[in-house]
Amino acid sequence: MADKKIIAVVGATGAQGGGLVRAILDDPNGGFAARALTRKTSSDKAQALAQAGAEVVEADLDSIESLTKAFSGAYGVFALTNFWEHFSGEKELEQARNLAEAAKRAGVKHVVWSTLEDSRTFMSLDDPRMPTLHGKYKVAHFDAKGEGDAEFARRGVPTTYLLTSFYWDNFIHFGMGPTAGPDGVLGITIPMGDRPLPGIAAEDIGKCAYGIFKAGDKYIGKRVGIAGEHLTSAQMAAGFSKALGRTVRSNDVSWDVYRSFGFPGADDLGNMFQFNHDFNDAFAGVRSVAESRRLNPELQSFEQWLAKNAKQVPVG
Repeated sequence: MADKKIIAVVGATGAQGGGLVRAILDDPNGGFAARALTRKTSSDKAQALAQAGAEVVEADLDSIESLTKAFSGAYGVFALTNFWEHFSGEKELEQARNLAEAAKRAGVKHVVWSTLEDSRTFMSLDDPRMPTLHGKYKVAHFDAKGEGDAEFARRGVPTTYLLTSFYWDNFIHFGMGPTAGPDGVLGITIPMGDRPLPGIAAEDIGKCAYGIFKAGDKYIGKRVGIAGEHLTSAQMAAGFSKALGRTVRSNDVSWDVYRSFGFPGADDLGNMFQFNHDFNDAFAGVRSVAESRRLNPELQSFEQWLAKNAKQVPVG
């Protein structure tokens, strides 16, 4: 590892970070080494990364000192926060601040920050089209990340701002898979109307991030939007129908209905889909499939992702 540039990967046991760690390990001649950051080095996932060849170290997003130590000696950092662990935009912004400060203190040469748009730059909090959440957000898990961009910029941390897309893996892990309606027909509920939703295999986010690190300074200071494909809900339903061998339809529900579903974060996701719909030209326009494929030649289409993962999707 001494002759390789170390990439410290936040969230290494998760979807995005795990994809980056595996991309580094799968490229032994690529000039990079993976330092996998995790809260619990004894976990099965952490131990699996260690056995695969990653350096596994403990780190806590709530502690600047912990992060600075974990970043020490690293050339690069893949930085992210996870709103869905705590459902707090304020906590997410504080963690972004900690990541930026630790990267500065450690003298990191390149941070790839996994971020999203701040929807409040598109619509004011008093805009009646969409309810305001927690008194300060429209789409909390977007807005806090977008607000976090400035934490890296104001500290002068060399940063690439990686704009991610909807994970197709949400169909596996987030309860979004096809479920049967009252008539027994399966359906997916992605309230985007006829607008396309940029989507991507979660592991491809990590692979695209690896492409950014391999490009050296080319993407520092830039915003890079990635996607595997832009698909309407009807097109995704058709993909499921083909992969499962059963009819899957696209459920047409309003954003108000989606927000009322009652599961944790339903209001935030309902706002997210409405934001992606109402500002689709801007949101989809910055997420280039062609650029994503240049960064990651193995970029998967939705059909390819389904071929590998359809059997893992819970079908209700």
